[in-house]
Amino acid sequence: MVYLHEMDENNGLIAGDIDRDKGSELRESFQSADPFPHIVIEEFLPANVLEICVRDFPAGSDVAEQKFDRHQERQKESFNPDILPPSTRQIFYSFNSRPFIRVIENITGIKGLIPDPYFAGAGLHRIHQGGHLSMHADFNHHKPMNLERRVNVLIYLNKDWRAEYGGQLELWDQGMTRCAQSIVPGFNRCVIFNTTQESMHGNPQPINHPESVPRRSIALYYYTSTWDETKRDTTTQFRVRPGTTDRVDWRTKINEVAVELAPPVVIRNFRRLKKHLVGTH
Repeated sequence: MVYLHEMDENNGLIAGDIDRDKGSELRESFQSADPFPHIVIEEFLPANVLEICVRDFPAGSDVAEQKFDRHQERQKESFNPDILPPSTRQIFYSFNSRPFIRVIENITGIKGLIPDPYFAGAGLHRIHQGGHLSMHADFNHHKPMNLERRVNVLIYLNKDWRAEYGGQLELWDQGMTRCAQSIVPGFNRCVIFNTTQESMHGNPQPINHPESVPRRSIALYYYTSTWDETKRDTTTQFRVRPGTTDRVDWRTKINEVAVELAPPVVIRNFRRLKKHLVGTH
């Protein structure tokens, strides 16, 4: 049974107003989930809506907004909705609409959620064969809008995906002592979870599809206007699983220490120099 059947199957737009209480029936399960508040919803959207995203998914990597290929983020790409065909852009605009946000608020119990018109880090994601994303907690501050990140919504686009193909979304406890959930990223499966420094998640198992099919997903992030100067601005915080070949993200750690210790004028000059060097290559 499709959970959000109010989304039009022809163009992805929300047709009319979704039931104001939709999602409230899931709140208790969401808030009591192990190891942190989350929920998995099967058949989240009409299949035809996601078929549009599959059809419009860029075949190549030339228009990717971001590309990652280091130990913690291997063979990963993200595509901002702004560069996608109008049909898929309309779907993403629907994800930023009031009826859709109300459902997410009802599920999570977090009121006043704010969508991101910039889709910073969000959009369509793809991880190629052999790629993975190590365990991490997400960045917590949307600087251009000065908002606090609160909720992740992930919708998977992978048909007939099996656990042996890798790419499972793993949810770990804060102390990184155990994997509490391992979720196969199957087609039209949606995972919603609170975004905090305790919500350790990732897909550390390398993609191993027998036909080299990449792992594809929709990523959506929602915020609240609760950011203030008492909170510490952090970028993505990678963590190491015990007994694995995971590596510490020393690059981020060194940058954070430098920011903490160096005077603001030094940091500003360093950032200007880095931009200049990037621009000359």
